[in-house]
Amino acid sequence: MSTTQEIRDVVKERYGQAALRVTTSGSSCCGAASACGTDVDPITSNLYDEKQKEGLPAEAVLASLGCGNPTALAQLQPGEVVLDLGSGGGIDVLLSAKRVGPTGKAFGLDMTDEMLALARANQKKSGIENVEFLKGEIEHIPLPDNSVDVIISNCVINLSADKNQVMREAFRVLKPGGRFAVSDVVTRGEMLPEIREKVLLWVGCIAGALEENDYRARLTSAGFTNVELEPTRIYRVDDARAFLSGQGIDVDAIAPQVDGKFLSAFVRATKPAAACCQPGCCQ
Repeated sequence: MSTTQEIRDVVKERYGQAALRVTTSGSSCCGAASACGTDVDPITSNLYDEKQKEGLPAEAVLASLGCGNPTALAQLQPGEVVLDLGSGGGIDVLLSAKRVGPTGKAFGLDMTDEMLALARANQKKSGIENVEFLKGEIEHIPLPDNSVDVIISNCVINLSADKNQVMREAFRVLKPGGRFAVSDVVTRGEMLPEIREKVLLWVGCIAGALEENDYRARLTSAGFTNVELEPTRIYRVDDARAFLSGQGIDVDAIAPQVDGKFLSAFVRATKPAAACCQPGCCQ
C-alpha cells in the first residue's frame, strides 16, 4: 500500500504535468486516465455552461480536472468567504469570486506550484480581484479557525490519503453555521478489491474514493450535521469500456461489479451554529 507521502507525490506530479500541458500547448489531458486520446471524457466534460465560462481565460477552463460544478450548487451569497480545496487552474475560485461579489472573497488552496502559477495567471487575465491563491495541503489548511463561510472542492478530496484529516480541517476553518459543499467521486456498495482498483485508476482517484455511506459517516464523525449526498453523474460500464479493455479486463464479465457503482456526487454538510453563550445574545 502506498504511503501518504507517496500518494501526495503522485498527485502533485500528475497535476503539475496537467498545468504544464495547458501552459505549453493550450490543451489538457484530463485527470481521468482514460481521457487521453478520447474525444469525450464522461467524468470531466460538460461541467460548465457557456454563460458561466464567459469572461474566464481559456486556460482556466482547459485546466479543469473536476467531476462536478460545486459553484453552481453551493448557493453562494454576496459577501461570503469561500475556500476551494485543491483549486487547480482556478476556475471554481474565479466563478466563486463572481458570485460572492466585491464584498466577498474566494480563496484557492493548492500544493502544486505549476497549478498555482497557472491559477494566478488566470486571475490576472480575468481581472477578478477578490481572489487569493494559497500554497498548502488540504490536510493542513493555512487559514484561521472559524474564518470561512463555505468550503467547496471539485474531485480532490478523493485524492487525499487522509480524508478524515481533511474533514476535520474543513470543520475547523468553517464559521459556525458554515457550509461544506463539494463535488467528489464516491462508490456505491461492495465490489471486488481488484475491480475497484482498476476502475478508480480510470476515474483518476489515486488514493481511492469513499463508499457513499462511509463518506456520510466520516463527515458526521468530524462534527458536521445535515449531511446529504446527491448523485450528479452515475458512470456506466460502457463509460469505462475502452480503458478497462486496455487493462486486459473482460468488461462484460465484470459489468455487474462496475455498472452504476461509481458516481460523481454533490456532498453537502453544515457546521453547527454556535450556541448562545452570552447574556442577551439571543434576544
